[in-house]
Amino acid sequence: MAIYQILKKYWNYDAFRPVQEDIIQSVLQGRDTLALLPTGGGKSICFQVPAMVNPGICIVVSPLIALMKDQVEGLKAKGIEAVSIVSGMGKREVDILLDNCVYGQIKFLYLSPERLRSDLVKERIRYMNVNLFAIDEAHCISQWGYDFRPPYLLLSELRELHPQVPVLALTATATERVAEDIQQKLLFRKSNVFRKSFERKNLSYVVATEENKYRRLFSIAANIEGCGIVYVRNRRETQEVARLLNYEGYNADFYHAGLDSPSRSLKQESWKTNKTRIIVATNAFGMGIDKPDVRFVVHLDLPESLEAYYQEAGRAGRDEKRAYAVLLYNKSDRVQLEKKLELSFPSIDEIKQVYHALGNYYQIAHGAGEGMVFEFDPGEFCNRFKLDAIKTLNALKFLEHDEYISLTESVFLPSRIKITVAAEDLYRFQVEFAGYDSFIKLLLRSYGGLFDQYSPIRESELARRSGTTTKNVIQTLEKLEELELLSYLKQTDKPQLQFIKPRADTQSLYIDSKYIAARKQIMQTQVKAVINYAEEKKCRSRMLLQYFNEPDAEKCGVCDVCLEEKRLANSEGLFEQITYELIQLLTSQHLGLEEIITTVRSGNEKERIAALRNLLDAGKVKTDGVRYYI
Repeated sequence: MAIYQILKKYWNYDAFRPVQEDIIQSVLQGRDTLALLPTGGGKSICFQVPAMVNPGICIVVSPLIALMKDQVEGLKAKGIEAVSIVSGMGKREVDILLDNCVYGQIKFLYLSPERLRSDLVKERIRYMNVNLFAIDEAHCISQWGYDFRPPYLLLSELRELHPQVPVLALTATATERVAEDIQQKLLFRKSNVFRKSFERKNLSYVVATEENKYRRLFSIAANIEGCGIVYVRNRRETQEVARLLNYEGYNADFYHAGLDSPSRSLKQESWKTNKTRIIVATNAFGMGIDKPDVRFVVHLDLPESLEAYYQEAGRAGRDEKRAYAVLLYNKSDRVQLEKKLELSFPSIDEIKQVYHALGNYYQIAHGAGEGMVFEFDPGEFCNRFKLDAIKTLNALKFLEHDEYISLTESVFLPSRIKITVAAEDLYRFQVEFAGYDSFIKLLLRSYGGLFDQYSPIRESELARRSGTTTKNVIQTLEKLEELELLSYLKQTDKPQLQFIKPRADTQSLYIDSKYIAARKQIMQTQVKAVINYAEEKKCRSRMLLQYFNEPDAEKCGVCDVCLEEKRLANSEGLFEQITYELIQLLTSQHLGLEEIITTVRSGNEKERIAALRNLLDAGKVKTDGVRYYI
């Protein structure tokens, strides 16, 4: 089927966006391809369309579990078979999903990079008829990028499993150095980059130096119609700023990663459907949320890098209509960002302290723990061992880089069940133990495919249908699992932490200090670029584009700096026009100040008074204290 037919059939579009078709044709020609597309540039189409053209399965690697789930649900809604394997799933559940990918009609398998640590996953991928590897957020593979993730380095192993299958790497944020590094790390056979300009002509970038940021925020909410996002530094601020906005009469809600998954989904949906006008969030919000009509994105604090800022600000105005990206800044922000930079690099001793606290937290003996997976609550862990939260999270990243642990983001997985016996054995059990018969029948009526795969269930819904309590339903399911009739996996909503190696003692714990020093140097460069963006009086769009290797970018004409330049350029001619009108007016009559101000047509009140004062100082206009004349 031709790519245009697929585009129309499944996405109902008549044409591709600029560069999309070139990327798709490159992939269909079997070429390794790096696609640099700005936020909202339609990255998913670039791998989904060619994967539908060719027989076989497309393996998509992404670090964003929420985005994976959204895309899988979106593909299923179009009638396309897709699955995702995320942390929190049981081994048997993963086994069944992988079998379906090898032998079934699955077109898309979404994986987190951590999954490639599993020999089971790698071995099954070897037997799949893979037509494409799509690597989303590909900048995560580069230590020069702003969001380097060590598990991404495992992706080169995919090339070894299927050397002839093309790789499509996609990212919205990559400097020239990062683009080269991505291709090298993914073993591109030949350099092949498609780049859409990062220029956003409809987006007006503003940096406002403000001591009272809230007053300016309220002004933005009052003067810009439509919905918006306000990014803040931490979870506590999300609630506080949302409360203040609501108090001022603006419909707002808050969002952060510490909320349970149903709450996050509810808040997202309310904002996406415009029931909530403004969402106040940490940077956990926005990935994969394709809302085209966002009219403003406000940052109350300095971002850590221009890559992060471009991506977050770029969530405004995806419908190509005028939108605003506003950074509210004062000198204390610079101090806080530089302090955060220091906290991001704990000492070797502090990293070792976090590692040994983890071992004690999970009661793992030295030499034990390899491969063990635990639910991980960072807040509780830091509280118990009196650790600084920022330092601890960064220590975990360095431990992950040195392959002692693997940490995945929180993901909500509903409870799932699978019947583990044959149908005739289950029937015999129902006859022999009649007390369970009605409950088993309810399960079979409510959920399909229970003999073949794990199906999501809701204990509260089963309780309602069977006229009992949720607690009784859970106890019944646990009993049936104990009797080895079914497998019951309870819902989870916590990050997962895995020990990759056996627990090491202090002497044998090696931390790569050279890598830490290199990361610190990279982050220092990124912080400096952010501060320059906030403090220098240059075209904001041009500064961003030059950072992303577009050295010949034109001035945008719509950022705060460009508009101020236009105003100053026009002010000289305007002053002359007001002066001319004042002289014409006062040559033939004596007038009071009020009459003068309302009669002159050019400029505003402040500018008219300034021109009149200038004529008085020059002696060209006189006054008796009440009236003015020449």
